[in-house]
Amino acid sequence: MRGARASSIAAKPVLIGAVTVLVAVTAVFLAYNANDGLPFVPVFQMKVETPNAARLVVGNEVREGGFRIGAVSQIETVRDEAGEPMVAVLTLNLDESAAPIPVDSDFSIRPRSVLGLKYVELIRGEAPQALRAGSTVSIDETAIPPDFSDVFTMFDQPTRQNIKTNLATFGGGFAGRGMSLNRTLQELPELLTDIQPVMRSLGDPATELDRFIDELADGARVTRPVSQELASGFTFAADTFEGLSRDPQALQETIAEAPPTLQTGIETLPDTRPFLRELAAISPEVSATARSVRASVPSINSALSAGTPVLGRVPAFNEDFETALGAIDDLTSSPTTNLVLDGLNATTDTLDPTLEYLGPFFTVCNYWNYFWTYTVDHFRSFAGPEIGFFQRIQGKSAPEQDNTPAAFGAAEPANSEGVVEPTTEILGDPADLKAQFYARAVDENGQADCEAVGREYNPALPLDLPPDLANVSLATRNPGNQGTTFEGRGEVPRGQTFTVEPGGLSPDVARGPGVGR
Repeated sequence: MRGARASSIAAKPVLIGAVTVLVAVTAVFLAYNANDGLPFVPVFQMKVETPNAARLVVGNEVREGGFRIGAVSQIETVRDEAGEPMVAVLTLNLDESAAPIPVDSDFSIRPRSVLGLKYVELIRGEAPQALRAGSTVSIDETAIPPDFSDVFTMFDQPTRQNIKTNLATFGGGFAGRGMSLNRTLQELPELLTDIQPVMRSLGDPATELDRFIDELADGARVTRPVSQELASGFTFAADTFEGLSRDPQALQETIAEAPPTLQTGIETLPDTRPFLRELAAISPEVSATARSVRASVPSINSALSAGTPVLGRVPAFNEDFETALGAIDDLTSSPTTNLVLDGLNATTDTLDPTLEYLGPFFTVCNYWNYFWTYTVDHFRSFAGPEIGFFQRIQGKSAPEQDNTPAAFGAAEPANSEGVVEPTTEILGDPADLKAQFYARAVDENGQADCEAVGREYNPALPLDLPPDLANVSLATRNPGNQGTTFEGRGEVPRGQTFTVEPGGLSPDVARGPGVGR
């Protein structure tokens, strides 16, 4: 019976071939789909968002601690809604045995071989919360190591040539400084010993070294536009230091004075803080002024363009001006100049009260023009007493008395009785043509009081003479202001000083600024 059963199986080679083909196809199918996980095997799926897929392909492994726990089943590129650059999203099919995965777990992309094969590594965290199936984890560029090909491509032909040049140059430099290197190696232990407290101070958070580095970066960014000017400054500084090296003693003294100078700066610089605060407060105004100056630059340029030719003529002008200044210098150094100035000063002091008294007679009463007008009429030979006849005829035919216009050697003012017939009645008494000796032009307030023109003798004025001279008065003030003349003005011009009475004749001399128009 055993022989019959065996012969029956062997007698069916078609069945054996079919079974063999089925087993082979099944093995190939399973091998082909093994990259996505075995069929009918449950998986824990999640996604990883990375800036760069780093040459991963579908089917690459996901490992933890060197063991395979899944595979990459899908890679796609997406762009987020904010319009940020495109990112790669990896879909990972993990074995259910890998779950749960803490939420603080990290993923990174690692090279598997020098040929460029990669895998995703899971670094499990310790958080009690776990990721849910389908969750998305983001990683940054630090989780993607550089490829060997990227490292090797850095060394292109120009880079290799420059490396070769640097090695030859630095090698020759080091070879020529062997003794200096030996001294450096000798001093390094002491340097490293002294540098430890320095490093501790720099590492102290209170030092704020990171802030200092950030400020240095800002300073470099700000000074970049003026880098050429700074380079020129270093060149000039090199020339300066070269000059300093020629006098080592002076440089040594300068360095010796540096510590007390710095100490003084430490003590005094806090006092500048109020100034700096004020400067910061006015900086916006300075900025506004700078903008205004920028708008005024065309006008300034025009002014400079117009002034440049003028400045070319300044040297010739300076030469002439030098001659004039030399003449002035000779005049001021002359011994007679002070005498002349003293005399001029005395003359001014003498004329000042006279001019202040006479000024209103010309500026207010216009007596200068009236004087010449009346003088012409006074000497004309026409008939009639009103146009000059008195000076030539009536003066010689005056009535007989001791003191008349016709009397030689008259010692007193002539009494006017009988000289001229009265023509006007003032206060009911005869009016004679006699005026005061010093009639006023203005009052104490500068208002017009022109008494010398158009006014007859007033017997009501106080008398200071004997009774036989009753018709003559020396009083200088007529009651009330007489006003101005026809061509005069109502008050003293503004800014003019004046006196009401001539100096020395009255104890109540009035002096003051004009209040006229």
